[in-house]
Amino acid sequence: MNTARSLPDTQQELRGELRRDVPLSEFTSWRVGGPADRLYLPADLADLRNFLSTLEPREPVFWLGLGSNLLIRDGGLRGTVICTKGRLKELKRLDGNRIYVEAGVPCAHVAKFAAREQLGGAEFMAGIPGTLGGALAMNAGAFGGETWPLVESVLTCDRSGQVYERGAREFTVGYRRVKGVPGEWFLAAEIRLAPDVDAQGGERIRDLLARRAATQPTHLPSCGSVFRNPEGDHAARLIESCDLKGQRIGGAEVSPKHANFIVNTGGASAADIEALVQLVQTRVETVCGVRLEPEVRIVGEPLNNSMEAV
Repeated sequence: MNTARSLPDTQQELRGELRRDVPLSEFTSWRVGGPADRLYLPADLADLRNFLSTLEPREPVFWLGLGSNLLIRDGGLRGTVICTKGRLKELKRLDGNRIYVEAGVPCAHVAKFAAREQLGGAEFMAGIPGTLGGALAMNAGAFGGETWPLVESVLTCDRSGQVYERGAREFTVGYRRVKGVPGEWFLAAEIRLAPDVDAQGGERIRDLLARRAATQPTHLPSCGSVFRNPEGDHAARLIESCDLKGQRIGGAEVSPKHANFIVNTGGASAADIEALVQLVQTRVETVCGVRLEPEVRIVGEPLNNSMEAV
């Protein structure tokens, strides 16, 4: 496909909200993270394009959705953070069995919308604690389902605000990995589903969420799964086999309920969580001979230079 998309001309005046020196702890599911130099909340897609066109070529840009699957260090992020939470939220049915979803829509909303439209295949997305943009970036999954098998095409943009329509085949997709065109970010996707013949999508979602609540520490701040499952095994099993459930550093704890979750029990710093991630990696590698690879993305600067970037 690989075509530039014609959209309305960008506005002369920004309509979104620009904030400076913003603590990012209020924007992450772990409830930790230092300040962003600048945080932009776009009014809509056209406003986002306009904002991107105003940035200096060397300005660092970081995209943030619901802040799950993400650890922002206590020193924060330099440059500009673009937050799509509550923004880029268009969700509509197209012809046939397709739906259009912008990047800021929570995956749980996608699942519920599809069920209301009597479309099946997206129920698993109710268990993904992030936005569609984040799910596209990492091929997020839950309950045995993954995002990209549903994707027909996507809209992306570059830092100048130019928008492109790209087919799913233009991306290399694997387990929790997606490789596309460097320098482009996801704005939206068209998803193809199937008719929900028995109209039980809502019931299936409720069953999945009940399973999630029974097996995961949903009552405490976390990022979701911390580590990717190694081939042929499960990170949670390896961590539990090393007696790491309940292991704590500061306010961070390996969940006693699910070993592949690290929870903020209250007052944890990003440094506490990162140190616990590293402790788990070291212990599992020493005992089991397996180096667990983080699924969570760790970004930003520490408060001092005592911890190297992972």
